[in-house]
Amino acid sequence: MRHIAVIGSGPAGYYTAEAAQKKWGGDVRVDVFDSLPVPYGLIRTGVAPDHQSIKAVSRRYEKTAFTDHVRFVGNVTIGSDVSIAELQSLYDAVVLATGAPHDRTLSIEGADLAGVHGSAQFVGWYNGHPQFAGLDPDLSSETAVVIGMGNVALDIARILAKTTAEFEGSDIVLHALDALESSAIRRIVILGRRGPHQIMMTPKELGELMLLERATPRVDADDLPDGEEDALLEPGLRKSVAHVRSFAAIPESERADKTIEIEFDFFASPKAIIGEEGRVSGIEVERTKVEAGRAVGTGETYTIPCGIVLTAIGYRTAPIEGVPFDERAGRFANDEGRILPGLYAVGWAKRGPSGTIGTNKPDGFGIVDLIEDDIASGALGKGGKKGREGFDALAAERGLDVVTFQDWKRIEDAENAAAREGSPREKFVDIDAMIAARGAD
Repeated sequence: MRHIAVIGSGPAGYYTAEAAQKKWGGDVRVDVFDSLPVPYGLIRTGVAPDHQSIKAVSRRYEKTAFTDHVRFVGNVTIGSDVSIAELQSLYDAVVLATGAPHDRTLSIEGADLAGVHGSAQFVGWYNGHPQFAGLDPDLSSETAVVIGMGNVALDIARILAKTTAEFEGSDIVLHALDALESSAIRRIVILGRRGPHQIMMTPKELGELMLLERATPRVDADDLPDGEEDALLEPGLRKSVAHVRSFAAIPESERADKTIEIEFDFFASPKAIIGEEGRVSGIEVERTKVEAGRAVGTGETYTIPCGIVLTAIGYRTAPIEGVPFDERAGRFANDEGRILPGLYAVGWAKRGPSGTIGTNKPDGFGIVDLIEDDIASGALGKGGKKGREGFDALAAERGLDVVTFQDWKRIEDAENAAAREGSPREKFVDIDAMIAARGAD
């Protein structure tokens, strides 16, 4: 019998568990750990609440989670409740699937002012992550600035622009819905250091901006490259750029009945965030040009008055004591997934924040292949470790309140039962409330 510990219950974690089950069948036991009492990682707290079709992928993971070979171990924090070294002593292989939950730092003057929030914080706030539920962003100004040219920046802009009615069918949490309903924001500026040909936004997400009830996108036609150059782009990016061109072509007459504008400010690099009395009051921006694919400052600067700045410039994995970490890349130091003998990384923890949810499937299956190779070579020893039996004894000794997948299903039932009209669920945003909702054993 082989025992594997997977740290993180998001897509990378559950695809790894699925792969292990398919590889070894009844000869493997996989424990999937998470610091929260609820599973699915960014499926629950990162995917936009109005993208329910994407969140539905979690149903696939249930098929894995309900087998005898795979167990969810929630409400256990690796590093404080149990160390990596302790897990390595109990399991034949430990796989880090912790994702990249922290914001990449915006290293400019004023980034520490009140009113500056990273996307992990802001997205976590409207998705009900317990760590960020109390964020309380100030939405009382007319202008919000979003820094970044990827889908997360688009998600933030779209959420800020939607009416309450447009959130029907979503699982945005109530505290965020109430705050957005009273928001004074009427202009959302998306800053990008480079131009339309360098965006990381996908066609589907860009197309959604044209469907908003009260908002319209705006692009300066002077920022568009020659149309003939689009032919050199890969098909997906070409479709995205076609959307950007369509935004520039919207007649002013069609904008007349829209009360919110989503403005794409290309060739714009943030230089400093300006504050008054410790809060954001504006952002200084330098005009850029693209040379050899890189944004180069021109020296021309201007200021955008605003009351909130939201950065969507990338994510970093959280370091864990005793695990080699690549500070520059913001992920665990690894060689194709191998960190140390018996210790592996998968998903964003391995490669950094790139790819889609589906990218994690081949990644998870690939890590299991590596583990099998290491078993065959003798690198993982002869087995015989205690696995979940050993962890259960350790958890009992330390008084850990472990949440099982069956517990999670009771929590989920309570969230579904508490749903407001038009919403599939009302998430608990407090860990104690989650644990209480599972009921008595």
